[in-house]
Amino acid sequence: MLRHRLASLLAATLLVAGCQSVPTITTVDYVDIERYMGDWYVIANIPTFLERDAYNAVESYSLNPDGTIDTVFTFRKGGFDGEERRFNPRGFIRSENNAEWGMRFVWPFKAEFLVVWLDEDYTQTVIGRSKRDYVWIMAREPTMPEEDYQRILEFLAAEGYDIDSIQKVPQSWPERT
Repeated sequence: MLRHRLASLLAATLLVAGCQSVPTITTVDYVDIERYMGDWYVIANIPTFLERDAYNAVESYSLNPDGTIDTVFTFRKGGFDGEERRFNPRGFIRSENNAEWGMRFVWPFKAEFLVVWLDEDYTQTVIGRSKRDYVWIMAREPTMPEEDYQRILEFLAAEGYDIDSIQKVPQSWPERT
């Protein structure tokens, strides 16, 4: 009897653990990697501990000759005149469609980095993770039309993100002439 209960408990535990697996988030079909390179303003995110209270956050990508992606992430901490913070992770493309990357901040660990949204003009993008714990909504300009932002939030909600956790990142830049 005890053996049967233990077996049932083990089976139930495995079933529950299996149900808690994180479904993979769908990436875009293809990323023209050279076109994707350049500056992306972080419009909103579910911030990592490094990005909390970030202002003027910008992620810049450049393709290295070896196929890796040099990444420079900068922001001001605590305000537009706050201390500038800078991080230089390296990206590693993991898929033939260029939409799945590993992002290495500390060797040998590579965080999942998935291009889950990309408009045809390569002016708006979303980076997500299967765990739905972090997300970055980015654009080539420091602002995004509200209707585009809302459409992206609807997309993320349909993908299983808690959109109440998404925070806008303050952006204020001198006007370009």
